[in-house]
Amino acid sequence: MSKIPLTIVGAELLRQELHNLKTVERPSVINAISEARAQGDLSENAEYEAAKERQSFVEGRIVELEFKLGSAQVIDPKTLNPDGRCVFGTTVVLEDVNNGDVVTYQIVGDDEADIKKRKISISSPIARALIGKSSGDVAEVQAPGGVREYEVVEVQYV
Repeated sequence: MSKIPLTIVGAELLRQELHNLKTVERPSVINAISEARAQGDLSENAEYEAAKERQSFVEGRIVELEFKLGSAQVIDPKTLNPDGRCVFGTTVVLEDVNNGDVVTYQIVGDDEADIKKRKISISSPIARALIGKSSGDVAEVQAPGGVREYEVVEVQYV
């Protein structure tokens, strides 16, 4: 079984979601199914069908989260000793070589990725291009509009 890389924050978010699904969502769905059953004929009961569909989603997500957490490799970037190189969990300050724009990204697991929060997936093209790079290195990223070059300004382990 392959390990799923997660940051400490990402693992905690998955644990919180799992806890919410088991303690809030699951009982709520069970209650909704009971109420819909009490209304009589199930063959034409839209509330019953919706509740069963919601139950299927909740149970599927619980199984998925339990699997991910069970096979997770939680990585704390503060404890790594990568000699200034970009690795999973690091925060990287980049400068676009073409236009001088500066951006900061954290390299995280697939489940944690959120571009609005400046968290990019380890499997994204930009993260793959950055892995192993150090301050001053230039990473070439294959983007839909062509190759983009980013200079690594700083690598942080926070």
